[in-house]
Amino acid sequence: MKNLRPHRFPPLSQIGQSLPPGASAQLQRSHEEAFQEGMERGYREGYDSGAESGRQDGLEAGRAEGLRAGAEEGRREALARFESLAAPLDAVIDELRQLQGEYQTALRKEVVELVAKVARQVIRSELALQPVQMLALVDETLATMPPAREGVEVHLNPEELERICELAPDRAGRWTLIPDPRLEPGECRVRAGGREADAGCRQRLAACMEQVSAQLLPQTGEVEA
Repeated sequence: MKNLRPHRFPPLSQIGQSLPPGASAQLQRSHEEAFQEGMERGYREGYDSGAESGRQDGLEAGRAEGLRAGAEEGRREALARFESLAAPLDAVIDELRQLQGEYQTALRKEVVELVAKVARQVIRSELALQPVQMLALVDETLATMPPAREGVEVHLNPEELERICELAPDRAGRWTLIPDPRLEPGECRVRAGGREADAGCRQRLAACMEQVSAQLLPQTGEVEA
């Protein structure tokens, strides 16, 4: 095997010095041109690569934005469509609720009227059997009035007055009973000490039915759900 020795290449400066006149300058220009060409090629390749990458990124971003915008627009259109379809149904539901509330109110009014009618009939029947109960109403009314220094006058329906005097003359004698044809059976007016009060059944029944109406009927302007 032959002995091998490493070969040392001379530096470029020595090569340039050994070249013929003008060759060194030509070599330098070739070197600069090659460098410039490499720079331009690298710039173009980098620009083209960056442009392509940017284009792809832009396409992806545009596609994503388009999908998002399309989905949002579709959602708005679907919601608008649903609201346009639901509006008539909401109107029908509101109308049904209104009708239901009116029906319930009318039904409760009928109940109140029926209760009042039955109560009046019961009162008439009770007073027809026991007219002396009118004197208990007179006692209650006098208890709410200031004490009278003068005599007490009790105005009654003539027929009821006659029956009271027949059934309870002692109790009837405590006051001055005056027949008044303007008063219906069950009605009574009391005068004492210059004051006058209604001791009849009508105003008592009216006060009772007012409480019943307040419990059963909605207030004015109130709509039941």
